[in-house]
Amino acid sequence: MANEEVILTAEGLAKLEQELEELKTVKRAELAQRLKVAISYGDLKENSEYHSAKDDQAFMETRIQTIERMLKKARVVSNSDTSKVQIGSVVVLNDIEMAEKIEYRLVGPAEADVFDNKISYESPLGVALIGKSVGDTISVSAPVGVIKYELLEIKA
Repeated sequence: MANEEVILTAEGLAKLEQELEELKTVKRAELAQRLKVAISYGDLKENSEYHSAKDDQAFMETRIQTIERMLKKARVVSNSDTSKVQIGSVVVLNDIEMAEKIEYRLVGPAEADVFDNKISYESPLGVALIGKSVGDTISVSAPVGVIKYELLEIKA
C-alpha cells in the first residue's frame, strides 16, 4: 500500500472517516483517562494497567496513521451501470453445484469483509466477475476444486 491508490466505495469512505473521527476524539480521551488512572497507582515498572493502556494507545495511534494514509490515497468509485460487473457492483450469483443464491458487493481490498458479503475485486472471485454480464457462468478455482456460479443479477 506504499504508493498505491486505495479504492473505496462512498460507503467505505464514510465508514473510514467515521472510524477516524471516533478514534481521534472518543477513544483518545478514554485512553488518556485510563493512563491517568494507571499512573496514579504508582510504580510504572510493574504496573500492568499502565502497560496495557500504553499498548492500546500504540495500537490506536498506528490505526489512526493507517486510516489517514488510506484517506489521502483514496479513490472513490461510484457505479450506476448494471450492464457489466465493476467495482461497486452488487452481484447475485447462483452456486451451480449447491443451488444457492449468494449476494456480494465488489469493493476494494481496504473495505473487503466476507462477513458483510463484501469481496475484493482482487480476490479470485472478484477477478473472475469483473466485466461479466447477467447470464454469464463464472468458474473460480478454490482449494475444494473449481466452483461454478451463474450471474443472475447486477445491481448498482
